[in-house]
Amino acid sequence: MLLVCGSNTTEAHPIVGLKVKEAAARGTTVICIDPRRTDVAAIAQEQPDGIWMRLKAGTNIPLLNSLLYVILEEGLFNKEFVASRTENLDAIRKSVSDYPPERAAEITGVDAEVIRRAARLYAGAETALILYGLGVAEHKGGTAGVIALANLVLATGHVGRPHSGIDPLRGQNNVQGSCDMGTLPYVYPGYQSTDDPKVLERFARAWGVGGLPVTAGLLEPEMYEKALEKNLRGMYIVGYDPAQTQANIGHVHNALKNLDFLVVQDMFLTETAKFAHVVLPAACFYEKEGTFTSGERRVRKISKALNPPGQAKADWEIICLLSRAMGYPMDYPSPCHILDEIARLTPSYAGISCGRLGEKGQVWPCPDAEHPGTPLLHTSDFPIGKGRFVPVSYVLPEEDADMEYPLALITGRRLEHYNNGSMTTRCSGFDRLSAAETVEIHPEDAKSLGVSQGDMVYVESRRGKVRAEARITEKSRPGSVFMGFHFQSCLTNLLTSHGLDPKTLTPEYKVCAVRIIPAS
Repeated sequence: MLLVCGSNTTEAHPIVGLKVKEAAARGTTVICIDPRRTDVAAIAQEQPDGIWMRLKAGTNIPLLNSLLYVILEEGLFNKEFVASRTENLDAIRKSVSDYPPERAAEITGVDAEVIRRAARLYAGAETALILYGLGVAEHKGGTAGVIALANLVLATGHVGRPHSGIDPLRGQNNVQGSCDMGTLPYVYPGYQSTDDPKVLERFARAWGVGGLPVTAGLLEPEMYEKALEKNLRGMYIVGYDPAQTQANIGHVHNALKNLDFLVVQDMFLTETAKFAHVVLPAACFYEKEGTFTSGERRVRKISKALNPPGQAKADWEIICLLSRAMGYPMDYPSPCHILDEIARLTPSYAGISCGRLGEKGQVWPCPDAEHPGTPLLHTSDFPIGKGRFVPVSYVLPEEDADMEYPLALITGRRLEHYNNGSMTTRCSGFDRLSAAETVEIHPEDAKSLGVSQGDMVYVESRRGKVRAEARITEKSRPGSVFMGFHFQSCLTNLLTSHGLDPKTLTPEYKVCAVRIIPAS
């Protein structure tokens, strides 16, 4: 069975979505947890044994804790797995005792008997895979929501076996690869700690430098705060458009304006590039060589199909040129030589090289040149030994619908466009399918607002206001509306909340209070 939580899979991850459709057609049971009636929700609703749990936005944690309550209360947990491979069961049992289905139903709007049936289905499945998306992570309680899902996996033992486990669907291709390469501000490549003397010595020797950073850098939201304080004076933004895609972008715009120097490296003149002092033109993926690492940790080689236009260069070439201009001789003949350095310095990539990638690539950990790679993790233990149940409590959204702003806005992606739209909105074929932003409103709400299909409306929050076309649809839950964020002509993220997950500082894109006013 598949448990899909907070993921509009067929639109945000259409290749994975195709696999979900194929699995459902073969008889795989689907449970979908989502406020909207997405295609995956419709598949689950239409199956004889499938379940769509239409929860109130921002209530993932009470619902997931309630599923675990039922699994523990009814003795449905995998007793052998829990006894041999987990710890802290008593603490988690006590924690979820606050979330019986009847109480969870009051918070989430999901019927108590539906919660019980879903828990029994998931616990009783021979194999079960959880797919979760940004609908879990992009909340003030995003980290807690992910931990709640992990607790379900530990209780049922649906991990370390083929066709089971938990899979985070990432926001863009190569998110996994960029994190592997040390772009997180508190680790070196391969998630190697900044306070490990052996790690520091290995990198310092390879790079011929001393005094490598040993303290964590800033997370992205922290950078904007420091820029507004004039304690961060410059930024170098590569292949990213925070002036359109970050939350609460009015705040981001003010921070970018306050910088002394901003460099943007991208393929097109994005919203962020408009703030830049220097724009460096970058090649797109088929105009360069290199690798992508997918969400299954598979490193795949890409081959150059065309030369980049004009002055555009591959990202690695631009970085090498900048490094040389700043006095450090960074010279690589090709991306394959860069991968060789990665293998020398990063134990999990040690056995990966261009010569071994072939058509199917390799999956890390791959510790040496003879190792076949590791497609399946956690077969006998976890990196910390035993898996630890971690109690989590309900984290309220930063703001919710109220009398002044009576609707909850959920943002997300649409099938026709990709991320900030810098590529897809330049394609006439996509433009014919989706030329401008719309706001999805449930018919009950549209009636009370006096809004009809196709009307132009203003969507307003405490932070900003945008103009969009009304789309009346039962996809939206009553009391909530939905918008994408793909168009420069309608900067949806002017509206979104200033709430942040306290652990990761991930913005709360999925709940903010808005009101809708007919444009006429």
